[in-house]
Amino acid sequence: MTEVDVVEWSTNRCISAASVREWVGNRERHVDEKQAKQFGHRLKQLRTNGGLSLRQLRDLTGIDDGLLSKMESGQIASPNPDKLHRLSEALGVPLADLYTMAAYELPTELPSPAPYLRAKYGDLPPEAVDALSDEISRVLAHHGITAEAGPAPGEDEAPEPKSTKKKGGSA
Repeated sequence: MTEVDVVEWSTNRCISAASVREWVGNRERHVDEKQAKQFGHRLKQLRTNGGLSLRQLRDLTGIDDGLLSKMESGQIASPNPDKLHRLSEALGVPLADLYTMAAYELPTELPSPAPYLRAKYGDLPPEAVDALSDEISRVLAHHGITAEAGPAPGEDEAPEPKSTKKKGGSA
């Protein structure tokens, strides 16, 4: 079983690095010179705030320091998603942040249960992931929901209802 990196995890999203790399690779992007320079400036800021030289970052990421220098100077308009992933790990920055800084759009839909379970619980054997995914699908179907549907936009972000219980008395 291969390891799956989670790009983002929140109450409404779980996105694997592999799915983002595939999705991004299939999209045409238009990054202008200003965006490339902003990305480079922020990348350099992250590196220097972390107390790293270009050579140290090269050693941590395996990315040539000449290429890192070009990224920081804004000469690379579209950094490779794999390189962004390695920079994310080395700099301790969420990969989703670097994708956003590099003008990659992230998908907004939630994954179906099986990819989520593989991303979140990578050590589970495949048969356990399948069993959990089947059970989740069964429970959802019982309530008239398909696993692929997910919540409506904003549906899972509604505030918790306020309690109507009175102080000092019983409800």
